Amino acid sequence: MSTFSFSFSGDDIEEDSPNPTAEIEERKHVAESGTLQRPSPSVSSAFPISGQPLLPPKLCSPTDLLATLPSKIAYSTLRIKLDDGSEVKIPRRELWDVRVQLMAEDEGSGEGMVGLGKDDVKTGVYEGGFKSWESSVDVVRVLASRPEHWAFGGKVLELGCGTALPTLAVLQWVLKIRDEGAEGKGLSLGLADYNSSVLQLVTLPNLMLSWAQVTRTEGWEEEGELEIDEDLIDAFLASLRNVNLTLSFFSGAWGPELVRLVGENMRSVSSQITIIGAETIYSPFALKSFAETLLGLMASMDGEKKTALVAAKKVYFGVGGSMEDFCEMVRAKGALVGQIREESDGVRRAVVEVKMTGS
Repeated sequence: MSTFSFSFSGDDIEEDSPNPTAEIEERKHVAESGTLQRPSPSVSSAFPISGQPLLPPKLCSPTDLLATLPSKIAYSTLRIKLDDGSEVKIPRRELWDVRVQLMAEDEGSGEGMVGLGKDDVKTGVYEGGFKSWESSVDVVRVLASRPEHWAFGGKVLELGCGTALPTLAVLQWVLKIRDEGAEGKGLSLGLADYNSSVLQLVTLPNLMLSWAQVTRTEGWEEEGELEIDEDLIDAFLASLRNVNLTLSFFSGAWGPELVRLVGENMRSVSSQITIIGAETIYSPFALKSFAETLLGLMASMDGEKKTALVAAKKVYFGVGGSMEDFCEMVRAKGALVGQIREESDGVRRAVVEVKMTGS
């Protein structure tokens, strides 16, 4: 089984860090400024392993995911500086809190904690969803400057969502503008990650945290614990209904079956569709699979305005993925691609906009 580390800083902290204080400050800087250490080549590769089947796609019930929540979740807040000088504050569940939950559920054995160690990816097993990657911050900044992608209803689907920073930002913005009286058509938020455990342990808890930060401002702190009970869950669901917002969760490998599941389960009266992908093209295999799934979704989903925002490093050293290869592949299949953002400080990153011909 192939395991590897990208060797560049994410913004989550491992407990066995040799200098945790310095690492915390460095990784906060990564998230807020978009800069990071230059990566060193990795000796492993992100290719499928012979005899290691990929996880089949499936629809994950929000009710089932909510039923797995512990009685409280610990969180800290990530501040993202936007291009206009403002900032968005995104609370995220602490990874040590995830470890505590898993250890308790495994009765101290520590089994099932793949993805919470040093490996960024274990091909066919875990695809990096527990960590927040810097390109997702770039997407947040793009979405902040382009409210047409989320403010007027439609569908927003985040592929390879993990901690779901872009979707969390969209949720906060929608809750705020509709709380202020702005009307909007129904918004359908879709979140897809290879691992259902990521959806259960970080994606859904993070959605609840962002909701709580916006709706329960009295006494809210940037670091602390959110107590979870049936009343809170009921209030969360009622709030989503009140703003005409629905959530859909999907796990498993990219491919035609995932395309079918998304098309059958994400519905909206608006013709606007935005698909998000951040750090999803980190190897030739991942790049090809993501590109084919992305174009399949754009071709099959009902809607007149279909756009994808894809963010990634220009080159993934040691594993072979690159933004140039992605752009060439989707252009060859008839899509229109244009770069809309570039970050040159640290490892070079870009955000491109993908549209189908005629959309």
